[in-house]
Amino acid sequence: MTLSSPLPATHDVRGGRVEVDPDRWPDVARAPHASAVRTAVARRIIGRALARLPLRTETAGGTTAVPAPRDGDAGAAPTLTLHDPEAFHRRIASDGLIGFGESYMAGEWDADDLVGVLTVLARHVDELVPAPLHRLRGAWVRRRPRADLNTPDGSRENIRRHYDLSNELFALFLDPGLSYSSAVFDPLPSASGVLSDAAFTAAQHRKIDRLLDLAETGPGTELLEIGTGWGELAIRAAARGARVRTVTLSEEQLALARDRVARAGFADRVTVELLDYRAVRGRYDAVVSVEMIEAVGAEFWPDYFAALRRLLAPGGRVALQAITMPHERMLATARTHTWISKYVFPGGLIPSPEAIARESAAAGLRITHDTGFGGHYAETLRQWRARFRHEEAAVEALGFDRIFRRMWEFYLAWSEAGFRAHYLDVRQLRLVADDTGSASSSSSSADRYGETP
Repeated sequence: MTLSSPLPATHDVRGGRVEVDPDRWPDVARAPHASAVRTAVARRIIGRALARLPLRTETAGGTTAVPAPRDGDAGAAPTLTLHDPEAFHRRIASDGLIGFGESYMAGEWDADDLVGVLTVLARHVDELVPAPLHRLRGAWVRRRPRADLNTPDGSRENIRRHYDLSNELFALFLDPGLSYSSAVFDPLPSASGVLSDAAFTAAQHRKIDRLLDLAETGPGTELLEIGTGWGELAIRAAARGARVRTVTLSEEQLALARDRVARAGFADRVTVELLDYRAVRGRYDAVVSVEMIEAVGAEFWPDYFAALRRLLAPGGRVALQAITMPHERMLATARTHTWISKYVFPGGLIPSPEAIARESAAAGLRITHDTGFGGHYAETLRQWRARFRHEEAAVEALGFDRIFRRMWEFYLAWSEAGFRAHYLDVRQLRLVADDTGSASSSSSSADRYGETP
């Protein structure tokens, strides 16, 4: 990115001026270069798009009128407040949705209902740019960096950048069991408050138990978990009488998971290892992997599903929990360096249901169960964001500055909006070995899904 002069002072609706550390946040502290013509074009496109959506836009010059809601839109129109319209448009002119997120981090815009604004944008994402310009997308979006590829070395670095931020940080907004994936509520909460620790943990255990049931986990089961988290699933499987081997690439998670396993009294039944899934050997009655596939990258999906098949003992079962997105949206995302891939999940790509079906079949696996529950993830994210905001002072005390806190809140809000707009879904799947001999070789996922080769 070409950098120019520092941005003018920006403002945060909850706390005045936002101070930006240019060494830590160089692309937030400085405005990207964008020509006057490109900025003017962006301003015109954005203005027209926002004027058609059920949003209010406030600037120092006033408030826009709100169009009538369309199908799928509900409730009062949320308000997007532009504190620095010039910087906002310049960032988007230069970096598209990356610039949109960086503009929020810098405090150049805010919202009275952040999730509400982002849900409207997610629901109408294909309308934000005029249709004739869609075919020119490749001329302005940024390609994913080669450094983010999930090679064995790249995966360790990508995992470190997210999961090794701080165990204490995650403990502030997750449930006490430290489950960092969608819960399953019964029923979905109707109120907008924060659940008690006990109720939230029960919802996370419900999710874990459904996965363990899919994997037919019980006394004597030899279970492999790919992606340890902080150990809650391994502990729960051991409590059923299973012997568990669980692998992670996060050193922070490794240390805490081992400690939690020992304190739960299952050190004799659970082994926690720092190991890439590609390096795991052995055969297991059950393999469980919870929201791990999103960190694999399309070019390595064949390796991931081949490992699942190779690691299954005869009659074994695989239980997966996976976030998914529509196939066409996945294809566009696969070729694009996004705000999420830049700041939150480097190297990640959310698969489509079609991609999962194709890659699992190519590896010799057959899907026998598939259930979606995206509304439950929206609620899980709402709970996380509410807890994160409530603990803002504690997050700051851990050394995370305001730019990080705005980044993290934007990540949680954008993710929640994706599920509320049905742009994203989450699924639990059961896979078994396909004994029909239908497994087939597959062309490169990088070629088929447009990832960086």
